[in-house]
Amino acid sequence: MSEHTEYQIIEHAGQPAFVLVPWEEFQRIRPILEAGKAQSAGIPQAVVEAHVLHDMSLIKAWREELGLTQDELARRLNVSQAAVAKFEQPNARPRMATLRKIAVALGITIEQLHI
Repeated sequence: MSEHTEYQIIEHAGQPAFVLVPWEEFQRIRPILEAGKAQSAGIPQAVVEAHVLHDMSLIKAWREELGLTQDELARRLNVSQAAVAKFEQPNARPRMATLRKIAVALGITIEQLHI
């Protein structure tokens, strides 16, 4: 999401009642809205906002939230910094085994990388 989105607010009795959101944006935030997955998985608000509002991968959002550099995470994973940069791309799809290793390296659960 690199461009600003205008939302339409619908009022009832002078108070905001509904917000119309473009379909593509709704599809992006839907997993977070359904059943409060982010809160039940114990994901900090800053991580959710970075992921949803700034189109940042969860791996990068978590790394930054934990105050780690790509080099530090790379050392924990025994991979190159370039590999970490690749995992952090918004469209990256690391294998489940890789996600498990990343979760361990970050000290979080695998569920916290899946919203």
